[in-house]
Order: sequence, then structure tokens, then C-alpha cells
Amino acid sequence: MACTLWFTGLPAAGKSTLAGLVADALRARGERVEVLDGDEIRRNLSYGLGFSRADREENLRRIAFVADLLSRNGIHAITAAISPFRAVRDEVRLRMGERFVEIYLDAPLAVCARRDPKGLYAKAFAGEIDNFTGVSDPYEAPLDPELTLQTGRESPQASAARVLAYLDELDSNRPTRSSPASGVPW
Repeated sequence: MACTLWFTGLPAAGKSTLAGLVADALRARGERVEVLDGDEIRRNLSYGLGFSRADREENLRRIAFVADLLSRNGIHAITAAISPFRAVRDEVRLRMGERFVEIYLDAPLAVCARRDPKGLYAKAFAGEIDNFTGVSDPYEAPLDPELTLQTGRESPQASAARVLAYLDELDSNRPTRSSPASGVPW
């Protein structure tokens, strides 16, 4: 059964890197998969939304809507968006049910700031960027994700292997008949 792999974590925790590695591995297995990258979604689906809490929540709901469409139709959806608000992630979980797999990329702020490819942390620490998650805006870590990856300590390849092993275990424990949709309308 296709599912939505919802990667969440601080900026530069490794979400896009892992999304690409996992997607490539799933494609190599012959599975259908799409990556919904936060930056690409903002440019194409959520253009015009800002970074207020309401706009961030709306952006996540749009990502969730697309991910739900994909996974309901047999395509693995991998999201790579910060997803800072627990309530929205919980809302998405409720709507997708067993197709939702929350994966927390747990990397310390210092590690994320050091590896930041866009230099945004330096600007946020200098006060040049408002509402920057983890610096001037909160990040609410998941309370009970399906999988926690220590991306500050393990290699991207090791993290990706853990995701794939989790999916293999999940598939082996699922009944062969698919269960009905959660019944929660979008």
C-alpha cells in the first residue's frame, strides 16, 4: 500500500536529501513515488503565501491534500517540508489514517545552522529574517512519530536505510486487503 512519508524537522535537518535518497530507492524497486519538496510547493502551489502561522498552516494543508491524493491512488508521497506545527501534522494524520507515516529528523540546532546550504540561519541569528523556524519561530517536535532519525549523528544513507526498513516492516504487517478510507473529507 502506498503511503505518505511526512518528513519533519528543523531547516537543514536533511529532509530534502533524505526525500531524494528514499525516492530513488523506491523507484529502483519499481514503486511509484513523488517528492513534495517544501520550497518547490511554495513556488508552484502556494505562491503568494507568507510565513505567518496561518499561511504556514495553509501551505501544509495544500501539501497534505496533494500527498493524500497521491497515496490514495497508489503513489508514495514523500513530503520534505519543515512542518513546524504539531496540530497541523496531527490533523493530516487524522485525515490520512494508516497511510500517514511521520518521520522526525532530529538534528540539533547547531548542526542545522552549521550545514545550512542557504545561509539562512546566519541571517536569522542576525535578526535579518523574521519568523525563522527554530530561531525566532517555534518548532514543535512530534510526540510520537513512527520513526525518529538522528540526522545530526548518522549519515543520510543510514537514515534512508532505516526508512526503507521501516516501510518493509510496515508492508509485511499489513493485511493484503486495503482498508476503507478514513472518511474525513478534505
